Amino acid sequence: MTTPAPQFTVRVCGEIDLDTAADLRRELSRALVDHRQVVLDLSQVTFMDCSGLNVLLEARNQSDRNGGHLALRGISRPVARLLELTGLTTWPAPAPCPPGRTAQTRRPPPIGGRNPQ
Repeated sequence: MTTPAPQFTVRVCGEIDLDTAADLRRELSRALVDHRQVVLDLSQVTFMDCSGLNVLLEARNQSDRNGGHLALRGISRPVARLLELTGLTTWPAPAPCPPGRTAQTRRPPPIGGRNPQ
């Protein structure tokens, strides 16, 4: 009996924009080559623009082509807003948190509305 390979987590902090997207692309691509299950932790992302969104889409496509799995965890408010505005809210379900941790994912408020949380 074989045990499944553990998931590999890539944690991102700060801004994902034109200046930082290439670094994230390189690290995610490397992780997806070396690991079948990759979790992208976005809980500390304070800003993401279209270049960051492109990196996410490229990574998801790479994962799909290679038969792997890329999951998002801790989707920060700025990232959630970008995913919502671009119609990408159907991204695969967030990865489960490791034992002993609590998920901190929050939905963004509706456009023009307030978040009840």
